[in-house]
Amino acid sequence: MATLTDFYRLGDTVRNWGRWGADDELGTLNFITPQKVAAAAGLVRHGKVFPLGIDFGSNGPQGAFKFRANPTHVMTVDGGDAETLTEYGPKWLQNSVAGELAGFFADNPFRFNDDMLIMPLQAATQWDAFSHVYYEDKLYNGFPADSVTSMGAFHCGIEKVDSKGITSRGVLLDLVKYRGAETFLEVGEPITGDELDECAKRQGVTIGSGDIVLVRTGWWNRFLEAGDGAEPYSGLDWTCAKWLHEHEIAAVAADNLMVENPVSGVEGTVLPMHMLCLRDMGLMLGEYWDFTALAADCAADGVYEFQLIAPPLRVVGAVGSPINPIAIK
Repeated sequence: MATLTDFYRLGDTVRNWGRWGADDELGTLNFITPQKVAAAAGLVRHGKVFPLGIDFGSNGPQGAFKFRANPTHVMTVDGGDAETLTEYGPKWLQNSVAGELAGFFADNPFRFNDDMLIMPLQAATQWDAFSHVYYEDKLYNGFPADSVTSMGAFHCGIEKVDSKGITSRGVLLDLVKYRGAETFLEVGEPITGDELDECAKRQGVTIGSGDIVLVRTGWWNRFLEAGDGAEPYSGLDWTCAKWLHEHEIAAVAADNLMVENPVSGVEGTVLPMHMLCLRDMGLMLGEYWDFTALAADCAADGVYEFQLIAPPLRVVGAVGSPINPIAIK
């Protein structure tokens, strides 16, 4: 078990504050150059598209955390409202307006349905913004933690990174296949940086600056089998922050709920890799991704690189965003 001193030492090593200027809010996405984007587009050979997002619905993976719930989908207008529309207008409008519109709906065949979604922004497939995690009252690049208020994040909100797309070369590291696991990585065996290198070598793929690395642990498949969002698993060891830093990775995503190993590895704190990546490095974490179909195709053709497109929603001041990323080969 490492100490907090070890943690702070690694934080000093990987910290990117000021690397791209005092006002930077893009972090390691700066590694995604126009040349990188163009090269990623050139990886598309067959036009095969792999959606990597999970469903946003009531049967989602939330439940492990008491402060989050699965999405609630509500119909505000549906087919059963047709008679109401013709008599009174849309039921949510004030009477004066509703009365005027009632005649409109009565005199023409147009009808419609409408709905809304109530959910935490990190309920399913998502990106963590840099403002999601901090320590010692500082966000990424030294911005003050109290710049995140009840109105949202003034600095490092998720909308700040959307100027990058986000699109780049994606690389899948299939640790389930590498370890010879049946379906998923059992709890108690965190993934190391050396193992990521060895996995890439065995797959015949190189890791380059500006890549977005996808780590398959098999947790999502396990969730579908067990239906339990608290199902234990193994993720990236906290020291993988050094590996991500040395390889100039633009972002990292996994098919589990925290990317990193759920057992801290650092005495006296939890989620040390979150702090190192989001706060010190400015490196976004993607959680709850589904690599099932992509991993099967990569294993079949031996090609583990592809164009990855995964932009967040431009929710101003949000500390995370739901996404539906796609890989194209």
